[in-house]
Amino acid sequence: MWFRNLTLFRLSNRTARALDDLEAGLEQHRLRECGPMELATHGFVSPYGRDEEALIHRLADHTLLTCATESRLLPNSVVNDELADRLRQLRDQRKRRIGARERREIKDQVLNELLPRAFTHTNRVNAYFCHKTGWLVVDTSSRKAAEQVVHELRQALGSLPAVPMAPEQSPRTLMTDWLISGKLPPGLVLADECELRDPTETGAVVRCRRQDLESEEIRGHLKSSKQVFQLGLIFDDRIEFVLGDDLTVRKLRFLDSVSDELDTTEMESPSAEIGARFALMALELDRLLSKFEQCFGLSRPDDSSG
Repeated sequence: MWFRNLTLFRLSNRTARALDDLEAGLEQHRLRECGPMELATHGFVSPYGRDEEALIHRLADHTLLTCATESRLLPNSVVNDELADRLRQLRDQRKRRIGARERREIKDQVLNELLPRAFTHTNRVNAYFCHKTGWLVVDTSSRKAAEQVVHELRQALGSLPAVPMAPEQSPRTLMTDWLISGKLPPGLVLADECELRDPTETGAVVRCRRQDLESEEIRGHLKSSKQVFQLGLIFDDRIEFVLGDDLTVRKLRFLDSVSDELDTTEMESPSAEIGARFALMALELDRLLSKFEQCFGLSRPDDSSG
């Protein structure tokens, strides 16, 4: 139960307070199996695992949940190969070209025959609310996947005015200044990864890994007007991550100083282990998100927005 990426949304105080009935709303949108003619279904599953019923894990001001998609695996290449075979047979039989309308009808026939036989796959995305501070944290670096989680929550709850981050200070400008000056806010130090870009539309892109970010090579790129679009950072010697200029966190890793704090005695159940890991992770991320607020001026939406 360690998140690997963070896409962040924010809720007003009133919206966060209205989440007390969260589980009841999710229950009406529990994930169901794909029907034989469905490409995908969306809903919520237990964060404890496939065989568990509870749809949330509540810990003080934090609520963990899991949004899932069950989809049928029917690659376009399979459909196109079958379609090509049938069109070839028809052309041989009828000795004429197959028109666009007839081609679409045959493709629909192929889909209708193949879809019920296709295997299904379930993809899960974890997320949690912090009711006190109004954060919605989604474990993905994909904006599309994160927006799908928010969409499903809105479907379940009727509405959810969760808004993306609107920093007062430009993350790109600040991170570029940090790298140029070597002066970072207290608690943050440079890691060994960055992405530098010339901000013009066709400008050069430089990606560095396992690199001394204070080296002359990096300074040379900065002198040529490249800016920081992603920057590897370490927070309080406890969390390492790569921060994007859109404030998406990638490659999140909790260092040994955090994981060593977990009780090493055998847990009584897998759900107890998930709960223990979530408790530790949520407290650490509270501190990290508070640091983001300070650095970038991330204000919380007022109640008039939701």
